[in-house]
Amino acid sequence: QVQLVESGGGLVQAGGSLRLSCVPSGRTFSSYGMGWFRQAPGKEREFVAGINWSGGRTSYADAVKGRFTISRDNAKNTVYLQMNSLKPEDTAVYYCAAGRSSYLYTTDNDSAYWGQGTQVTVSS
Repeated sequence: QVQLVESGGGLVQAGGSLRLSCVPSGRTFSSYGMGWFRQAPGKEREFVAGINWSGGRTSYADAVKGRFTISRDNAKNTVYLQMNSLKPEDTAVYYCAAGRSSYLYTTDNDSAYWGQGTQVTVSS
């Protein structure tokens, strides 16, 4: 059974930092694009950041550009999301997702697997 397990969420003050991790189990995703999405209360899930299989290409939502960094360590089968200069509007459940191909992707429809999510709360 394939699972994506996120960790690293929590409560942080505005301006602070968190690093999320995503570790797949049941198979390796080193040949697949990966992404991070988030869903705030009362809002639809939205794309945050994506990365292709090698880590050589990345993409970010405008709202997080310059503050968040997605990366991956294929030797550890782990994807990260470094979040700096956090704002209250970043408060959401963050989901890790695995794509259907090696390419970078930015939409829900291109995600084959999802994690359970990790809560990030930024206080003002």
